[in-house]
Amino acid sequence: MFSIVATFAYGILAMIGGIIGYVQSQSKISLISGTISGSLLVIAGFLQVQGLEFAFVFASVITAVLVVIFAIRLKKTRKLMPAGLMTGLGMVTLVLILSRLLVR
Repeated sequence: MFSIVATFAYGILAMIGGIIGYVQSQSKISLISGTISGSLLVIAGFLQVQGLEFAFVFASVITAVLVVIFAIRLKKTRKLMPAGLMTGLGMVTLVLILSRLLVR
């Protein structure tokens, strides 16, 4: 259950972050990547609610890719917002999803 909530929350945060990135710095790539990755995570969350096992793998792959991207950005910019926050929250989300996969 926690993995589903984390998937939805991280997806929504990714979408909001993309919108904020666009509004603050006119970054179209932030808008596009945030909207796509966030939407995919929300879709994965809905599929998880339906009990589809592949949705947990799908969500973990998307989350892992985002963690790597934000970790690279954090290393480069050394800014806690948004890279540090999204890296940390992504790692928590990934642990919750993977723990759900390993329990079954």
